[in-house]
Amino acid sequence: MQTIKRILSVIDPTREDNVALVRSRLIAGYLGAELHLLVCENRSDFSPLLDELCAGLEAAGIRASYTQAWHGNTTDTIVRTLMAEGCGLVIKQHLPDNPLKKALLTPDDWKLLRYCPAPVLLAKDNASWLQGKVLAAVDLGSHDDEHYRLHDAIVSHAADIADMISGELHLISAHPAPMLSAANPVYQLRENIVKIYSDKAARYIEQYSLSEANTHIDEGPADTLIPRVAQQIGAAVTVIGTVARTGISGALIGNTAEVVLDQLSGDVLVLKPDDMIAHLEQLVEK
Repeated sequence: MQTIKRILSVIDPTREDNVALVRSRLIAGYLGAELHLLVCENRSDFSPLLDELCAGLEAAGIRASYTQAWHGNTTDTIVRTLMAEGCGLVIKQHLPDNPLKKALLTPDDWKLLRYCPAPVLLAKDNASWLQGKVLAAVDLGSHDDEHYRLHDAIVSHAADIADMISGELHLISAHPAPMLSAANPVYQLRENIVKIYSDKAARYIEQYSLSEANTHIDEGPADTLIPRVAQQIGAAVTVIGTVARTGISGALIGNTAEVVLDQLSGDVLVLKPDDMIAHLEQLVEK
């Protein structure tokens, strides 16, 4: 997270709470990053509002600029502005989607998580992060290098946020249930599975001085375990990754981040592996 020098903050001019801006100010102030405000709208001119917001940020010592644009839909507008302005993080307010609408149409924020070639922080409300809990969600069962790099980024970003807010870092990973029919006998016993996952977690436990109470390795589906632990510890923000499915044209991701998004009461920071980001950047350039 320390490498982020420019942040894109998506402003909803119809709302007074400016949740995305609250988070953007906090992170930009900590990182010494610039803010670029974006209003996705072409029906009214919001320059006076954006001028006022930028002036307030400049007065607080944060360099700020803005764009008002519309490129057919919210996701395309955000992604095009992100690329044009050279931003390394998107911060946007997330509002729960209507269940019926979500069953029929892909929610806008799901599209943003799938197609944005940068980390996305979806902010829920104005609740303070200060001295809060930060939950890093990783899949320790993955074996390829791309997953390892993604896990490292997830825990590193979570640790940076914990430092920023004088908070507490937690690590979570869900493991599968034992299967007597498993080809590898190691996965036939729960004790063996727990040891494998615990051994893989050891490097993070040592590097970030995590206590046993702050390490959550448990059996079950990730999309059930992550919200449950996040609620138990009162996580202010959960950091999670998404991974492209090999062989599918376009940018499709595992849906754990999407499934847990509305189940988590805190904010959600979603990261992607480097190869997926490169692919998405190529799609935008075309």
